[in-house]
Amino acid sequence: MLKLEKKQIQIFSIAVAAIFIGSVVAVAMSQLSSVTGVASAASSSSVGVIDFRQAMSENPALEAANATFQKEVEAAQSDFETKSASMSDEDKAAFYQQTQQRLSQRQGELIEPVQKAVEQAAKEVADAKGLSVVIDKGAVVYGGNDITRDVIAKLQKGSK
Repeated sequence: MLKLEKKQIQIFSIAVAAIFIGSVVAVAMSQLSSVTGVASAASSSSVGVIDFRQAMSENPALEAANATFQKEVEAAQSDFETKSASMSDEDKAAFYQQTQQRLSQRQGELIEPVQKAVEQAAKEVADAKGLSVVIDKGAVVYGGNDITRDVIAKLQKGSK
């Protein structure tokens, strides 16, 4: 009778393992079909893609923001050298950290309008092309209407 129980336990264990493996395969198949469905929907729908980094780097306003930031870095460096000459090492470290935080915040303030300009240009190009969604090109595996060059042209035209 004991052998029969061991055999039943083995059969039950195999059945549970088979159900588990079947469930994993079913979940994987459903995920795969939803991913391919999204990719095919993106290629046939009104989805635009943009290389946001490229649009940012070719935005003429970025040069002005970088030039302003570079001047502020040089001024902060000069200020640090002047003020820290008579400070202790601890005070220098604290002042340096404050200066870095201030510069980081200022860089964000200078970059934000540049990002907003790229986003606005992307919206305008998308509206003109009848696109309902624009996503970053790096997130797209397949499909979509690339509007990067159009956005860059709009930004460059707007800066003249």
